[in-house]
Amino acid sequence: MQDASPPKKPYHHGSLKEALVAAGIEILDARGLEALSLRAIAAHVGVSHTAPKNHFGSLKGLLTAIAAEGFARHRAFMLDGAQGGDAKARQYAAMQGYIRFAQVHPHLFRLMFSPALCAMDDPDLMAAARASYGVLASIAKGLDWDKSGAADADRRAELMLWSLVHGYAMLSLSGSAQGTGAVLSISDIMPDFGYLPKDHRAP
Repeated sequence: MQDASPPKKPYHHGSLKEALVAAGIEILDARGLEALSLRAIAAHVGVSHTAPKNHFGSLKGLLTAIAAEGFARHRAFMLDGAQGGDAKARQYAAMQGYIRFAQVHPHLFRLMFSPALCAMDDPDLMAAARASYGVLASIAKGLDWDKSGAADADRRAELMLWSLVHGYAMLSLSGSAQGTGAVLSISDIMPDFGYLPKDHRAP
């Protein structure tokens, strides 16, 4: 006997998944993580409260997709202004972009690095995070510092720069970076690194 129930009609909202993710980011920016729910996102877009669950399975699935979009935007912030100039200019531009993103999207920034809220093994999230990290890796390549002679010099430089800029971003968001003194930018505290010629880099 055939099922007499009518087939479910597909959504006619265009790019609904993208709209739900964009709505989540708008809610995050305006009201913070506490205001974010499947129902709130659905209402923001103007669709049934079941629509987000149908696309993402759960709130964690949607938060993971939002974090992936966050990394894509994070990468764009770092690349903004870091396309031209010499290696040192690109380094500062990328690191300033990292800080600027955290300051413009503080709740999204925290979400992106939260394994309690996101599925960090999600392929889309992993790919977006790798692409964002790739900008840091590019400005670390060939850095002239006291670890330049190590066989894994570039990897050490990546982690050093990431620790510096991410730590500064988190301190900035908490207000701890200001303390009782003047507000300092990342360029005010960065060591004056140079870059080795390609033929002088560790193999």
